Amino acid sequence: MNHIAAMEEQLVSERLKQKLNEVNVAAQTQLSTIQDHVNFTLQQAYFKCAHECFDRRRSQQDISNCVENCSVPVVRAQEGVENEMAKFQERLSRALMVCQDKFEAAKQQRVTTNSLNNLESCVEQATQDSIKTLPHLAERLKASFGINH
Repeated sequence: MNHIAAMEEQLVSERLKQKLNEVNVAAQTQLSTIQDHVNFTLQQAYFKCAHECFDRRRSQQDISNCVENCSVPVVRAQEGVENEMAKFQERLSRALMVCQDKFEAAKQQRVTTNSLNNLESCVEQATQDSIKTLPHLAERLKASFGINH
């Protein structure tokens, strides 16, 4: 590989990192209300509930069962967020893999003139498409958790 091609690939790699950072920032922005709900509203309810479990008239097993039952809403919410984010990341990874496959095919056919531009364009489209899905993902999670704001 010549020096210019290596520099171009490094540039594309840096741009890819920037694009992934954009997706990360967009995800954090879109999901901040949900994270706040899980981390504060549900966690607070959990601790209040768990506090009520500690009664000297209860056996240790009853206390443990009570505390475990208190944790169910938080655990379910965290699992829901993790599940949705895993699906989101999987879709983005597949889209980026398609971009990489197209780039590799162009390199093998020695069609390198536009292959880096095509790769960059493909990555741009994949990341923008992913970012566009975030509001829908956030609304779905908000609805499942009963968040009205």
